[in-house]
Amino acid sequence: MCACLVAAGQAEHRDVRTVEGLPGPDGLDPVQQAFLSAGAVQCGFCTPGLVVAVHDLLARNPNPSDPDIREALAGNLCRCTGYENIVAAVKLAAGA
Repeated sequence: MCACLVAAGQAEHRDVRTVEGLPGPDGLDPVQQAFLSAGAVQCGFCTPGLVVAVHDLLARNPNPSDPDIREALAGNLCRCTGYENIVAAVKLAAGA
């Protein structure tokens, strides 16, 4: 869910997971590591939203197609890259 579409009161009594809540005790979440490995992190402004969206996508669909990936990321704008490294990161995380 995009945070810009939800009023804080609507999240009352619900679990909210942000990018800070993804890493495990041993380090980065596989999606975060894939973004680093694939060079999908540019300025960092869009990265948290992309990482959380990818984490959700892979929880629902562990082997997404390119159209699945692009649809899942459609709500996140990145002005630094052409999305190719981001799609590569999703595929890398899916294989992890």
